[in-house]
Amino acid sequence: MKKLLMSVAVSVLLFACGGRVDNRDKQIFRYNEVSGISTLDPAFAKDQALIWACSQLYNGLVRLDENLEVEPCLAKSWTISPDGRTYTFLLRDDVCFHKDEVFGNEDSTRRVTAHDFVYSFRRILDPKVASPGLWIFNDVDYNADNLDDAAHQPFKALNDSVFVVRLKQPFPPFLSLLAMPYCSVVPREVVEHYGEDFRKHPCGTGPFKLQLWKEGVKLVMRSNPGYFEQDSLGNPLPYLDAVAVTFIVDKQTVFLEFVKGNLDFMNSLDASYKDEILTRTGQLKKKYQDKIDMVGQPFLNTEYLGFLMDGDASNPLRDKRIRQAVNYGFDRKKMMKYLRNGVGEGGVCGFVPPSLAGGGCEGYDYNPERALELLAEAGYPNGEGLPVLQMATTSSYLDLCRYIQQQLDLVGIKVKIDVNPPAALREQVAQGKSQWFRGSWIADYPDAENYLSLFYSPNKAPAGPNYTHYRNEKFDKLYERAKKETDPKRRAVLYRDMDQILMEDAPVVVLYYDQILHFTHKKVKGLRSNAMNALDLRYVTIGR
Repeated sequence: MKKLLMSVAVSVLLFACGGRVDNRDKQIFRYNEVSGISTLDPAFAKDQALIWACSQLYNGLVRLDENLEVEPCLAKSWTISPDGRTYTFLLRDDVCFHKDEVFGNEDSTRRVTAHDFVYSFRRILDPKVASPGLWIFNDVDYNADNLDDAAHQPFKALNDSVFVVRLKQPFPPFLSLLAMPYCSVVPREVVEHYGEDFRKHPCGTGPFKLQLWKEGVKLVMRSNPGYFEQDSLGNPLPYLDAVAVTFIVDKQTVFLEFVKGNLDFMNSLDASYKDEILTRTGQLKKKYQDKIDMVGQPFLNTEYLGFLMDGDASNPLRDKRIRQAVNYGFDRKKMMKYLRNGVGEGGVCGFVPPSLAGGGCEGYDYNPERALELLAEAGYPNGEGLPVLQMATTSSYLDLCRYIQQQLDLVGIKVKIDVNPPAALREQVAQGKSQWFRGSWIADYPDAENYLSLFYSPNKAPAGPNYTHYRNEKFDKLYERAKKETDPKRRAVLYRDMDQILMEDAPVVVLYYDQILHFTHKKVKGLRSNAMNALDLRYVTIGR
């Protein structure tokens, strides 16, 4: 049945421009999205599935390259004022929206102007839209109660080609925020024509345009013949004719479909098949090496256990020495080898991933002797008298938590594991009802500030991402300084100092820094990504 669905998804490509075409010579890139896709409106592109789809359909002012450097996209160039508050973008004049009958007839389009960016960005701020991307404009200078306030107009079109953004205060990572799909340009007339149905009638400027979407079954995007980019030899992009996405939920089935060649690409690694495809040291097993390519790179995702810092006063985890003992009490490197097949790096260097500027401070490594010393200092020699600690997690991380439970038991720390559905755990953590919980933080943008914002006291959950309710006056002051510091080197020093404060206070147990694994068949070439796990299909080709 699943193979039939894939065939149906591809078969729609047999009809184009009013006639039948031969599909045998078409370049069709096929992948599966387990979590499904709920919208194709970039204003709601809040998770990887939506980001990947919207990245094919839309463009913004800038994008992140393979090294996470900001590069031009619809903006040819930009300048930043000396005070770091005004960003002025010069736009390309050769970019058009996908063709849509709303522009006049079925084969009509129009050029993108700076006025379109004013509309698109104001739409993110509009409370009626309720975009989850509203936070990206926290630092722009606008009146939240009156978007038409003339004194606070953060987005201006000086003419068709010049777009200006004004901030309340400097925020050096701001350019990288503009690379998020939330900041894609959309045409007012199309959005207003379809209203809420714009989610399934997307109109952007991206390398692909929507051909067919049957929700929960298939999504097909055809190449955009009017796309503005070319390769270095002047050949039009993208090289692919189409992208076909299926929505098989079972991950083991997805793996089997990939191995059989019914999918061209598979992202990441699941416990259901990791031992089948990888060795203990994280290498592709020999039987797959002549069929499959595997590319790994650091992923800006820190997996951790968080402690509620202002919970029940009788909770022994309120004592820093107990939290530190937990950090010292298990072997992260062994955990990565035997439970993760070497995928990722043990979290011994602080909360900020070491691949980011400002990361790499001194964290916790396995030291059971020091853990025992700390327990004794806290009044629990060899763990005697220490109440059982309860750790909340989900079934997906149960193996890791059991490993930690067993290791901590060797130093006298007893742990009870409380397994919850993901949604229930998220709610408990957001409401401050879990004393010790498993969490992860995937970077929204490639700057250490995004990680450290989880511990800035004004960001206390549920209003913000400070789920541990951590509070440290020195940390807060450094955070506020770092947000305004425009020199990258000085900012990195401040970030590292803040991360070191965190490690001393131990509001979290850093488990590991994740790794991206992309699997493709040998015939697939040109796939591009980065440490944000982007899916760049502009240069992909599929051999015969």
